[in-house]
Amino acid sequence: MHLRIFTEPQQGASYDDLLAVAQESERLGFDAFFRSDHYLAMGGDGLPGPTDAWITLAGLARETSTIRLGTLVTSSTFRLPGPLAVSVAGVDQMSGGRVELGLGAGWFDDEHRAYGIPFPATPERFDRLEEQLEIITGLWADTSGAFSFEGTHFQVQDSPALPKPVQDRVPVIIGGKGKRRTPALAARFADEFNVPFVSVDETRTLFERVRSACETAERDPDSLVYSNALVLCAGADEAQIARRAAAIGREVDELRENGLAGTPAEILERIGQFADAGTERIYLQVLDLSDLDHLRLVAEEILPHV
Repeated sequence: MHLRIFTEPQQGASYDDLLAVAQESERLGFDAFFRSDHYLAMGGDGLPGPTDAWITLAGLARETSTIRLGTLVTSSTFRLPGPLAVSVAGVDQMSGGRVELGLGAGWFDDEHRAYGIPFPATPERFDRLEEQLEIITGLWADTSGAFSFEGTHFQVQDSPALPKPVQDRVPVIIGGKGKRRTPALAARFADEFNVPFVSVDETRTLFERVRSACETAERDPDSLVYSNALVLCAGADEAQIARRAAAIGREVDELRENGLAGTPAEILERIGQFADAGTERIYLQVLDLSDLDHLRLVAEEILPHV
């Protein structure tokens, strides 16, 4: 089981805040530092305002050395496929090959209205996502120097397909709870399938859908990594757990039921339940970015045992 740190900076974080968390996560031995890709806070004022995900990761690529970096997830509505392929490949070069791309169809219509981003209906967003995945992975893999693609929403003609990432393949993460198109896209394009904020039982169901889609696509289901994203609220005792829950506006009992909350022993037991369901990675959603002691507790009391 690999544990990764997952942040939500649209809720209120500067680049310096993210840098401090990323560098401490690297020092403590976490597998990766990921961030969401949003432009609008979901409750609260979001001060000092959003930071762009790929600009942030470019900076972190030069100020870290070993930890992997990525998005969970970039919305396909935010960027055209060719420029996104260029940005991700560039950050991969800047990091020495440590980047991963989470890509989804987008869902938060308020942020699209707030920043002038078109927000098509769900079926069209998934159509666009599929074409983007074809183009991005096609550009990175192309060796002809004249990549072309003719789709309904995007057309590419004789692209030099540059720059190339350092990695032979930048890992692509696809996730969500969709019953049909999400599993099919994961089976076709993903290196990892991620399910956010669900129970152990629902995790098992969603993983099985992807495994079935892989078999339909004649792909080995074990060629994907299966992961969860879960909110973290760890404490050495009940008082510390309650303080950390209050800091993020959540109730302890609710977090124990729906996330990874409690003492290190409780969280290790919960991680074991997800492992039994097939989870290989967990993204620890850290919402209070000023509380670096939270990371240290997990690194000292949980990380050595998974």
